[in-house]
Amino acid sequence: MIPVAEAEARIRAALSPLPTAWVGVAQAAGRVLAERLAARRDQPAADISAMDGYAVRAAEAVAGAVLTVEGEAAAGSLGGPALAPGTARRIFTGGLVPDGADTILIQEHAERDMDAVRVVEAAAAGRHIRRRAEDFETGAVLLEPGRRLGARDLGLVVSLGHGSVPVYRRPRVGIAGTGNELVPPGVPTTAAEVPNANAVAVGAAVEAFGAEAVDLGIVRDTPEALAALAERAAGLDLLVTTGGASVGEHDLVRSALGAVGLELDFWKIAMRPGKPLLFGRMGAVPVLGLPGNPVSALVCTLLFVRVAIDALSGRPEGPLPLVPARLADALPANEQRQDFLRATFEPAPTCDGLPLVRAARRQDSSMLATLAGAEALIVRAPHAPAMPKDSLVKVVHLARLAGF
Repeated sequence: MIPVAEAEARIRAALSPLPTAWVGVAQAAGRVLAERLAARRDQPAADISAMDGYAVRAAEAVAGAVLTVEGEAAAGSLGGPALAPGTARRIFTGGLVPDGADTILIQEHAERDMDAVRVVEAAAAGRHIRRRAEDFETGAVLLEPGRRLGARDLGLVVSLGHGSVPVYRRPRVGIAGTGNELVPPGVPTTAAEVPNANAVAVGAAVEAFGAEAVDLGIVRDTPEALAALAERAAGLDLLVTTGGASVGEHDLVRSALGAVGLELDFWKIAMRPGKPLLFGRMGAVPVLGLPGNPVSALVCTLLFVRVAIDALSGRPEGPLPLVPARLADALPANEQRQDFLRATFEPAPTCDGLPLVRAARRQDSSMLATLAGAEALIVRAPHAPAMPKDSLVKVVHLARLAGF
C-alpha cells in the first residue's frame, strides 16, 4: 500500500495538460485558461463621472454660487468642448468629464432653474470622478493560466477587451460501473441487485470538477465484457471504473484489463475508505479503478479523480479545502491507513471560534446516506494516537467543494 500523498503525486506526474483552443467568451464558463491574458484597453478609458450631477470647477462650486449650465455628458457620448469658466455641464453616471472640470456636484447638492444651477453644498476637488485606468491599464496582465473561469473572470475578460479566450480542452472522462449486481437507475431491484449509483455520483463529481462525463454503462463481471470496455474507452482522456478492483474472485478489472494492455502504476492505497484503488494506463488512456463501495468510490473521486482532471485541465495543484476544527467526541487510535471520517458540525462553535465536529457513529463504506448527510471529512494520519474530546483536527469542508 502506498500513502495518499504519493498516489496523488504519481497520478499528477503521469498526466499532462490537454491541447488548447480559443473559444468565445459565451462558451468559456468553467474552462481553464491556458495563457496569460492582458488588457487591450484602459478601464475606464477616460475620466468619467461616478454620479449623476454637474461637472464643475471646485473653485467655482462654493455654497450659494450660481453657474450657467451648458450642454450635457451622458454615458456613451463623447461629450463636448472644454468647460468654460463660470459654467457647469449636466453629467450622468458614466459620462465623460470635460476638460476644465475637476469635480462632480451631485444633483442632491444642486438646485436647477432653467439654464442655471445653484450650489447648495460645495463640491470638493476630485469627488465622484473615476479616473482613467483606475481599474486597470492597457498591458496589465490580470488573469494567469490555470484559472478556471467563472462569472467574475469572464466579466473581466470582456472588460479587458477580449471576445475569446485560450483554454485547455475539456477532459472527456468515461465512467463504467462494473458488477453483475448492478441495474440502471430507477429500475426495480431484487434482493441480489443494487442500483448503479456510483456511476451517476462519480459522473456528477466529474462534471463539477470541470470535465465531461461520458456514461459507458454497466459492465458485467466477465473478462469478455471488460475487454470490450477497453475498446469503448479508446479516444477518452481518462477511464474511471467503479467496482471490481479488490481481491475477490469476481473482482476482475485488474486482470481483465491487464490482458488487453493495462500497464499498472500502482494498486492499493493506505487509506480508509478506498484501499483497493488502482491507477495505470491502457495504451493512450489513463485508467483509475475505484472501489465499488459507494463511500469509497466517492472519497477516491474527491482525492484522485479530481487530481487527474486538474492535471489534464492544466490547473495547478489545488489542495483540499482543509479547515481546523475541534472534536465533539474522543476518537480511538488510528491504524496504519489514513482515515477520512464522515462527520457533521455542531451548531455552536468552540470557545476559540473553531467549529465543533462530530464523527458519524458508523463509518461503513457501503453507507451512502451517511456521506450524503455529512458536512465534513475528518482527516487522520496513519497511526494517529487516540484523541480526547476538544482535540484539534483538520477536516475537509464539503460545502466548499462546489457540486460535490
